[in-house]
Amino acid sequence: MTAAPEQIDVLDEAREQVLERGVGLSEAQVLKVLELPEDRIPELLALAHEVRERWCGPEVEVEGIVSLKTGGCPEDCHFCSQSGQFPSPVRSAWLDIPGLVRAARQTRDTGATEFCIVAAVRGPDKRLLSQVRDGVKAIREDGNDIQIACSLGMLTQEQVDELVAMGVHRYNHNLETARSHFPNVVTTHSWEERWDTLRMIRAAGMEVCCGGIIGMGETLAQRAEFAVQLAELEPDEVPLNFLIPNPGTPYENYPVVEGAEALRTVGAFRLALPRTILRFAGGRELTFGDLGAKQGMLGGINAIIVGNYLTNLGRPAQQDLDMLEELSMPIKALSQTL
Repeated sequence: MTAAPEQIDVLDEAREQVLERGVGLSEAQVLKVLELPEDRIPELLALAHEVRERWCGPEVEVEGIVSLKTGGCPEDCHFCSQSGQFPSPVRSAWLDIPGLVRAARQTRDTGATEFCIVAAVRGPDKRLLSQVRDGVKAIREDGNDIQIACSLGMLTQEQVDELVAMGVHRYNHNLETARSHFPNVVTTHSWEERWDTLRMIRAAGMEVCCGGIIGMGETLAQRAEFAVQLAELEPDEVPLNFLIPNPGTPYENYPVVEGAEALRTVGAFRLALPRTILRFAGGRELTFGDLGAKQGMLGGINAIIVGNYLTNLGRPAQQDLDMLEELSMPIKALSQTL
């Protein structure tokens, strides 16, 4: 007798559907994964690692990020210490072009293939785009062939075209959370506005980098919703952040996501996004620690940000490079990303 659908184990389903056929899990299936008991997490992570190896290969993409314009953002993203609406200790500042060139050089020296220029803004004005243009030109004149990405907020079509002309190959614009939860996180713009920017980026031929933050009060059902909404977008990269409860923000007293819950989330997102670069990003140091980070790398993660984040300290880059060497995970070569 054939088992009723509700009796079929979700990891057995995933082995056939995701591992064998490369088809991501549905929202209902992702939710089942997120609800797995803790004693099944090792099984989940092992399957997620197999999926990553099968559909993405063994290499790890290493990236560094730098803030060109810090603080003073007019938006009210409740997790962000750079919002000018909250009494956080972060103040507005600009990085000059020589500083940007040094940061790109230091990032390239770690073996990273990706360098992302970030600005805390609703969207770029002419001054900011001019700075980015001059910065990209100076990085190239320095002999640096690293791939350059940007994260500058919401864009118009004209701005998208300008970034393409500059040679920016990937654009980061996070949806942050599920569409149903977004109004609880941001009120000064909509989820749909972010989605529109991402569609323009995709249509222009740039790679799409889009992820979000886990631990902002969303339910497990909303995490599942978020995973399949990302899959619908078909991003080239999904940075997976875990909330850092920054002082002065509305989320300063939110709890840090526990390690087991975070690992379950990593595995679930890999099974929803089998062919996507899944990147460890902000908050992993707090959430995982060293042991958990290794488990995540063996549970579906295939990219990592090294060094510091925008307003939060990360681990020294060499620690992450040593971890990758210990795990026998090769770093993706620059020549293979061009």
